[in-house]
Amino acid sequence: MSKIKTFIRQFRDILAKGLPGEDAQFDMVPITRRTEMKKMQHSGTPKESGVLILFYEKENEIYTVFMKRTAYDGVHSGQISFPGGKYEETDHSLIETAFREAEEEVGIDRDSTFHIGELTELFIPPSNFNVLPVLAYTEKRPEFTIDKTEVDKLIEVKLSLLCDPSIVKMKEIKTRRNERVDVPCYYIDNEIIWGATAMIVSELNVLLNAINQE
Repeated sequence: MSKIKTFIRQFRDILAKGLPGEDAQFDMVPITRRTEMKKMQHSGTPKESGVLILFYEKENEIYTVFMKRTAYDGVHSGQISFPGGKYEETDHSLIETAFREAEEEVGIDRDSTFHIGELTELFIPPSNFNVLPVLAYTEKRPEFTIDKTEVDKLIEVKLSLLCDPSIVKMKEIKTRRNERVDVPCYYIDNEIIWGATAMIVSELNVLLNAINQE
């Protein structure tokens, strides 16, 4: 059995035991902002979105891929995220949204990608989005093709590195409102993964660590 198939079998077994949920997500929220985030409300109905967490084998390791968004006049300008985006009326589900957006943004082929499950949905107050993290795998590394209007670059990360506690740091970031805030983040290749994406990774890591402990 290939390494990716062995990993997916183990991951499905762990996933079947239940999700870590919000408690795991909030491990990557600044302590001073936890209460604030839980209380934050938005005036309109939240928009729905999906992001794709893709597992694949490369150089005998299991990887996932992030993307760095291009700079633009918006809440998530220049940030690191999983491929994904907003639900469209033509999408049958948020799972389809995640796959469609990943194909459009970074060229992940839907036909050779297999759905595993989902992590806990997450609300992002600044942009008023509900985000569903969708889990999937492909048996070989995708032939990535980025949409340069939306994606600055890709960041491929070994899961063994993503689980490494030494990459968890406190870094000062500047918010869109020009506030300087110390945030917990994953520091990889001189890039900072923070905010909603870090919260998603935090929940994912609980599952990955459970596999490692078996």
